[in-house]
Amino acid sequence: MFNIVDYGALRDTGEPATSAIAAAVAAAGEAGGGTVYIPAGTFLTGAIQLRSNIELHLSPGAVLSFSTLPQDFPAVESRWEGVKREVHSPCIFGKDLVNISITGSGTINGNGTPWWEKHRNHPEQLEHPRPTLIGLSGCRRVTIKDVSLMNSPSWTVNPIGCSNVTIDNVSILNPADSPNTDGINPESCSGVHISNCHIDVGDDCIAIKAGTEDTLERIPCENITITNCTMVHGHGAVVLGSEMSGDIRNVTISNCVFKQTDRGIRMKSRRGRGGIIEDIRISNIVMEDVICPFTLNLYYFCGPRGKEKYVWDKNPYSVTAETPCFRRIHYANITAKNVHAAAGFLYGLAEQHVSEITFTNVDISMAKNAVPGAPDMMTGLEPMKGRGFYLGYVRDVQFHQVTVENHEGPAFYIENGEEVELMNCRSKNTVKPEKLIERVTVEPVNS
Repeated sequence: MFNIVDYGALRDTGEPATSAIAAAVAAAGEAGGGTVYIPAGTFLTGAIQLRSNIELHLSPGAVLSFSTLPQDFPAVESRWEGVKREVHSPCIFGKDLVNISITGSGTINGNGTPWWEKHRNHPEQLEHPRPTLIGLSGCRRVTIKDVSLMNSPSWTVNPIGCSNVTIDNVSILNPADSPNTDGINPESCSGVHISNCHIDVGDDCIAIKAGTEDTLERIPCENITITNCTMVHGHGAVVLGSEMSGDIRNVTISNCVFKQTDRGIRMKSRRGRGGIIEDIRISNIVMEDVICPFTLNLYYFCGPRGKEKYVWDKNPYSVTAETPCFRRIHYANITAKNVHAAAGFLYGLAEQHVSEITFTNVDISMAKNAVPGAPDMMTGLEPMKGRGFYLGYVRDVQFHQVTVENHEGPAFYIENGEEVELMNCRSKNTVKPEKLIERVTVEPVNS
């Protein structure tokens, strides 16, 4: 046990404890490992760099309060939005480590307000991208358990290229309007277990990523389990992509509650990125007050080069390594209440349809006072209100025992779809008699 107070840390004084924490970490590392102990009290600190075989343990009442001075977070090499580059050091950082843990009932406060202000109003003042709260690169056997995380300068927990990662019973709270303060973003990782977490943030609650077309190393994010979590606010509850050039596969999401998360389960990418999202299982989910519960969008435009013609063009292109693919995705036992824009939005590419999708035992109830909105971000997509499932360029999609309630227009609108099958599906309590299903063929316009 290496108590930071024994190395000179002063609690509740505003005096930086950065050197004392570094000394405790160094002593534990030289001893071959151990627990760096943060006792009750508030300790101001700059960036903390971990070592292998160390547990950073925050006792009840302990607060690690991070500096707001950029110089306290020197540049390190990492990824930012999928691309390797120099970034401000994460508040807690580790690279190429083995057997590390961040535990305890204390609080880690990133004090992100000045960082958010610069991002919004003075981005030229940011020499490097903002710090993440916990950023780990190339680490094996990682545990983050029981801690409370708040006010992250940007993404909150971001393991990159890590394996055997367990995140359990963690509470994450960032203001709903804080920019890009995602909750948990595993990127090009293998064997990630996320459970029993409460996540209330200003961007995606959980986002699974695998690098962009500008990432030289194409490493998949795979073998991911997410269970028993509650997620509030943010742009999506669980999001896959849009950085997915290295593939995302073998993901299960179960036993979760989403509230006011804009989108529920969201998958997004575009031409130029390549990569495959496949073998995804989602079950036992309750959602409330979301814009759209399910989106699969291969015309997502955010990010570099996202507004170029090859991204938005509905004409077919040649299928190459730069063509993304969504397939073998299965949803079951899901309830969504007070939905605003659409029950679901699935839109593939003209040359690469979204395929092999099933919905089983799904109940969607549209909000009586629905607010118009875009189910996802796609050039030319008009806001929707109270629509059913909207499908475009899909193949081999099955709906089993799916109910859409209080919708406007058809419950299932299928544009340029193949092999779409409905079994025991129904429309319920519509404002006026509406079609259950409408199929149309839209020819792309050459431009």
